[in-house]
Amino acid sequence: MPDALPENSVGLVTPELYRFEEPLTLRSGKVLKAYDLMVETYGTLNAAKSNAILICHALSGDHHAAGYHSMDDKKPGWWDVCIGPGKPIDTNHFFVVCLNNLGGCAGSTGPASINPDTGTWYGPDFPVVTVRDWVNSQARLADRLGIQQWAAVVGGSLGGMQVMRWSISYPERVRHAIMLAVAPKLSAQNIAFNEVARQSITADPDFHAGRYREHEVLPKKGLMLARMVGHITYLSDSAMREKFGRVSDELKQASLNLGRDLRAGKLSFGFDVDFQVESYLHYQGERFSETFDANTYLLMTKALDYFDPSVDYDGDLSKAFANSDCRFLLMSFSTDWRFPPERTREIVTALLKAGKQVSYLEIEADQGHDAFLLPVPRYMQSLTTYLNVIKDEVGA
Repeated sequence: MPDALPENSVGLVTPELYRFEEPLTLRSGKVLKAYDLMVETYGTLNAAKSNAILICHALSGDHHAAGYHSMDDKKPGWWDVCIGPGKPIDTNHFFVVCLNNLGGCAGSTGPASINPDTGTWYGPDFPVVTVRDWVNSQARLADRLGIQQWAAVVGGSLGGMQVMRWSISYPERVRHAIMLAVAPKLSAQNIAFNEVARQSITADPDFHAGRYREHEVLPKKGLMLARMVGHITYLSDSAMREKFGRVSDELKQASLNLGRDLRAGKLSFGFDVDFQVESYLHYQGERFSETFDANTYLLMTKALDYFDPSVDYDGDLSKAFANSDCRFLLMSFSTDWRFPPERTREIVTALLKAGKQVSYLEIEADQGHDAFLLPVPRYMQSLTTYLNVIKDEVGA
């Protein structure tokens, strides 16, 4: 990181741990007697407590959405492009809250936490959590912070599903629901990718049926493979060509940039890493396996698989939104094949059928599903414009 913090950064931030002693009954019927939530906040809550925005993280995200934890950090929080002074979610005007969801591995209670009933790690004994469970715990956090209504709840991918659930479960507590790169539920193909990732983890000899910490090992190989599979689905073909396809001008003119740069300039004629894309996936998987908990990955992918708000409404998503009072903004990205634009339009159609106020924008972007995390100009401009309207509404 630079010697000095960028002017538009929220700066150095310190997470705060919130303890909840009130039992939380999960959708599965199991009960968490008590739990912790790790939280970061940016900006200042106004006197009316009307300027708060909740950020919901995606599968591998956490509470650290913006700024730096120390001057030694090499990278800022995962959504630093959007959160900070003068950025789309402007901390000069908004009080921004982001937490690590239950079941996570960045400080909130999850499989890597100690089970008070046994004195050892929860591991596979940690109950399966759903998006609905997360939103219920987030509502308790809002109560603790004295926030009766969010100016906006914002999230992309799995985070966008949490936004949707907020608008259904707590319609009176959300003023604006902003969903990015989202689908009403997973397709069979998406569930299949998640199952391949889970099988990669559980088949690792070091997994030990989820009790790897008791054996003082980690299923790094399995988690690495799971991340590699997932990462492929987050990128578009054009993004891969751009990233890994330095080719001659002649081939570029012929649109034959196949994204297959050699790593060492020559073929090994074996099964070693020959191409830059292979090296990149190995690097991403290795880095992820060192920081993320395998049991948490299993839980997060299951939460994705189980999400379907229409299940309680005879399969009619529009009925799920019947009591929603908020206004909706949805954005999709043209090359996102994990949650393609037509899946987001399903939500838009359901909202219109329910008579709700909804704005929808499809962004031309080459970056695939990951585009919602990146500073795509039209996306940044559109988000800024919408949030400026919210700022004026709530007197932020």
